[in-house]
Amino acid sequence: MKIVISEFMDEQSVDELRQRFDVVYDPKLVDKREELLRQLGDAQGLVVRNRTQVRPELLACAPQLRVVGRLGVGLDNIDVPACEARGIGVIPATGANALAVAEYVIASAMVLLRGSYLSSASVAAGDWPRAQLSEGRESAGKTLGLVGFGGIGRLTAQLAKALGMQVVAYDPMLDAGSPVWTATGARCASLDQLVAEADVVSLHVPLTDATRGLMNAERIGRMKPGAVLINTARGGIVDEAALAQALQGGRLAGAALDVFEDEPLPAGSVLAGVPNLILTPHIGGVTKESNERVSAMIAERVAEHLLGATTTEQSCQHLALQT
Repeated sequence: MKIVISEFMDEQSVDELRQRFDVVYDPKLVDKREELLRQLGDAQGLVVRNRTQVRPELLACAPQLRVVGRLGVGLDNIDVPACEARGIGVIPATGANALAVAEYVIASAMVLLRGSYLSSASVAAGDWPRAQLSEGRESAGKTLGLVGFGGIGRLTAQLAKALGMQVVAYDPMLDAGSPVWTATGARCASLDQLVAEADVVSLHVPLTDATRGLMNAERIGRMKPGAVLINTARGGIVDEAALAQALQGGRLAGAALDVFEDEPLPAGSVLAGVPNLILTPHIGGVTKESNERVSAMIAERVAEHLLGATTTEQSCQHLALQT
């Protein structure tokens, strides 16, 4: 059986798959569309990250495909209903990169609240903005607002509380009586309440019709003056132009974006040159350790899916021969 891996994966996990399958591994295959489709012609497995678009046109070129492994948790690049209609399993790496994302959020929050870690170029040039940078804020006592309170949000809450932060969270899937609130020490709030009182707003929701543009100009305008916004979820949830305007006008103290409407960012993006803005290339959930965990999980589960399907087929064939 053949597995195609179109984006980067931990080499040890790739080698483990090679011991049991015919593996085509090219981290740049995602950008070689014709070659990718050709390789999928006789493949039973496909492993992707977030850039490979698993849509009906790709599935049409993969008649033998049985499983898609996602090296991450978001599934907006995979047409799950189309896969289900074909009987193709879709396997995300749920939980394997949660700590990496949670640490990214907390680190970004601390940097943006303190406001002094973006001055290296100025200090190196001989400036000494000591008075200007002496108004940074401590994390302890501040309120972290988590929009979405699944596994990553809850782990982020745990780290925040260890720093002495208060945590409020909004999640339409959790009612006010859920035991989650008592277990985590977070306070349940409406989205409008959260946005109005949080010093740090961090997004942890999937990109859907309901969440697209969730942080638009109006909602960003309702944030506390001097608050910061962090998005490690999906591009499209934040109105980038509205955020840029809020930062340029000084209404928000800072923001950290790891995901964008278009990836990579196009030349001339509205985010170029915006002050107090940290931009990273969709690596919030990717560390050396998380990549090893994610890759190992997906390698194991994809292998189990394919080998289990093979065992079932062989058993059915055996029974057919007996009847």
